[in-house]
Amino acid sequence: MTFALIKPHTKDLGGGFMVRRLLPSHPHKMVGPFIFFDHMGRVDFAPGDGLDVRPHPHIGLATVTYLFDGAILHRDSLGSIQEIRPGDVNWMTAGEGIAHSERSPDAIRNTGGALEGIQIWIALPKVHEKVEPSFEHHPAASLPMIAADGLNLRLIAGSAFGLRSPVTTYSPMFYAALEMEQGVKFELPAEYPQRGVYLAGGEIEIDGAPLAERHMAVLTSGQTLTIESKTRARVMLLGGEPIDGDRYIWWNFVASSKEAIQVAKERWRAQGFGKVPDETEWIPLPDEPKPAESFS
Repeated sequence: MTFALIKPHTKDLGGGFMVRRLLPSHPHKMVGPFIFFDHMGRVDFAPGDGLDVRPHPHIGLATVTYLFDGAILHRDSLGSIQEIRPGDVNWMTAGEGIAHSERSPDAIRNTGGALEGIQIWIALPKVHEKVEPSFEHHPAASLPMIAADGLNLRLIAGSAFGLRSPVTTYSPMFYAALEMEQGVKFELPAEYPQRGVYLAGGEIEIDGAPLAERHMAVLTSGQTLTIESKTRARVMLLGGEPIDGDRYIWWNFVASSKEAIQVAKERWRAQGFGKVPDETEWIPLPDEPKPAESFS
């Protein structure tokens, strides 16, 4: 077999809203700079219900939202207010610190509707850990595509397959969404030393070995591999150069030192990350903080 398998850790956030976490995992805690990977949903909200993630802080990472269905309204302490729809990219670089909220837009909350997508964190290199925070929205039409018989690939971020995304990144990496009809083959080149394949839906094989749905393959071969769809399939491709040293994760913070995380804790207690527009509440710092965990 040309890959190691990561099984999802599933959590019900309430109301049947399931989140499947793939990264961090043991022993593959990161794939390139990707340090966190969640598949959220699918959930079908009834009228009056919706997603409500209150303002919370981040440091030392970029957060990325990519939807398959539904919509999310992003607000952050830079003053950004942006709705994201399927195929679009919301890319928030936390750097030295940012706060944001994620909620269902009023139109969807009023009528009800589905929500499904992927949320990831990308660890920033040490030299960029304290970069000024920023937010970018890239509509689906602005992202480079490969379209062939039975296949559509959208490059979300980074460089791969002869394409370059307009999204600002800080280390060599790639992140792509691949839609395949039944019986299609796709060659995944060995452009980066660390690569992952996540099967969001359907059935595929990697060099003849099946990958279970909602599992991630961490590729162990440094060669071009063939992904073949046995049914219609939705696949996320990711990877890059290894990050430059250990990273600690505590709550929503990522850093190369425990000291930076401690500073961020005190800053959030003092509400020092700035105000998120149209928000009056926030998620408190956890009462019983667990030790920061190191990932590399």
